[in-house]
Amino acid sequence: IGRLVIGQNGILSTPAVSCIIRKIKAAGGIILTASHSPGGPGGEFGVKFEVANGGPAPDAVSDKIYQISKTLEEYAICPDLRVDLSRLGRQEFDLENKFKPFRVEIVDSVDIYLNLLRSIFDFNAIRNLLTGPNQIKIRIDAMNGVMGPYVKRILCDELGAPANSAINCIPLEDFGGQPPDPNLTYATALLEAMRGGEYGFGAAFDADGDRYMILGQNGFFVNASDSLAVIAANLSCIPYFCQMGVRGFGRSMPTSTALDKVAKVMKVPVYETPTGWRYFSNLMDSGRCSLCGEESFGTGSDHLREKDGLWAVLVWLSILAARKQSVEEIVRDHWAKFGRHYYCRFDYEALEPRTAYFIMRDLEALITDKSFSHQQFAVGNSIYRVERTDSFEYIDPVDGTVTKRQGLRIIFSDASRLIFRMSASSHVRATLRIYAESYEKDPSQHNKEPQAVLSPLIAIALKISQIHERTGRKGPTVIT
Repeated sequence: IGRLVIGQNGILSTPAVSCIIRKIKAAGGIILTASHSPGGPGGEFGVKFEVANGGPAPDAVSDKIYQISKTLEEYAICPDLRVDLSRLGRQEFDLENKFKPFRVEIVDSVDIYLNLLRSIFDFNAIRNLLTGPNQIKIRIDAMNGVMGPYVKRILCDELGAPANSAINCIPLEDFGGQPPDPNLTYATALLEAMRGGEYGFGAAFDADGDRYMILGQNGFFVNASDSLAVIAANLSCIPYFCQMGVRGFGRSMPTSTALDKVAKVMKVPVYETPTGWRYFSNLMDSGRCSLCGEESFGTGSDHLREKDGLWAVLVWLSILAARKQSVEEIVRDHWAKFGRHYYCRFDYEALEPRTAYFIMRDLEALITDKSFSHQQFAVGNSIYRVERTDSFEYIDPVDGTVTKRQGLRIIFSDASRLIFRMSASSHVRATLRIYAESYEKDPSQHNKEPQAVLSPLIAIALKISQIHERTGRKGPTVIT
């Protein structure tokens, strides 16, 4: 490697890395990031490798990297090389003449990414929403991750939001002591501010800027699956899609099927993939997919090959500007037209890996047995009849690659779903996730609490998995 490109002060969001890789036609990029996939001494550190298209390395690349790593015999450290990360421009070094010279280029962390966003959105429409006579007050929480410089420069300086709209914008090594996860469990300061009614729109970002959460006035929460579906239904508000068209949608298997309802009306295909953005990258590179998302608050389009939190927030602001409605009104109108998908995810974190493995093994044997099909479960006044079950596998329509054992699915005759999936596992801990989804067409039934609606499904999930009995837990670690 003869040339490195690094963000000023060592700060780059994951979408910005993808943007720069594509812009300068780099061979790839390495992102050192706080990650929900455990690595490092305390499970708090991650290394992401992006390939030349700006997307996450596909499985074949990761597997090859792992195989090569087992053959390494030595490595060298260059302790005297000092790079001034604050100074924009090129710095050159002589490293035993292997490269003539070795070049490090420090770039503006926001500049290239901002120029891309200008080509996608109607910035004048968003600026008028934030500064015009009918302006909306917004509250944006960068959660002391890398998004502070982006929020300040783009939303405040470029689009006119008041400086005090943005909070927790100084990137901190410990994120101010709070996990930088944009959900109702951790973004509590934003939630409390929104509940006060002063702000019409709120958003939070994760540590590296690829995930987000949307809140409306009075703390109205938009779950990630609904956000994806609302964005899909309103792509005509975005100049980029008016120009490029919409070729297809993608969602991870555990993400609710709300997107599928929109796709059916728009007459575009939906690709159901395993969890992991690398699967979307292949679809987008082949021209099959324009918009995609995951239930873990990641959404993006083919403008990049990564999920993009700030892009999603600008999409929402564009929709608000075009429709002249509140967040809640837009979501409730969406439910009235397409139906509401009640949805929750329950995370059992830091499990002993062997325990988690045997829970999933036994559960797979149970639900894939012929005797389980068409079984009925009576919970209170509700009766759920199993329609089909499987261990999800994905055949990539581009290259034919088969990816197996990506989660266990139980689909009931009323289209309700239960999904069990292992995530973020390592040698020292594992996370088991349970997803519950129930569809309701009747608008008079759209005002219920998701956990209340889903409680019969949750009871079935706990009964057949025996997760509390086998782990000694009384409940999940996190509910989203």
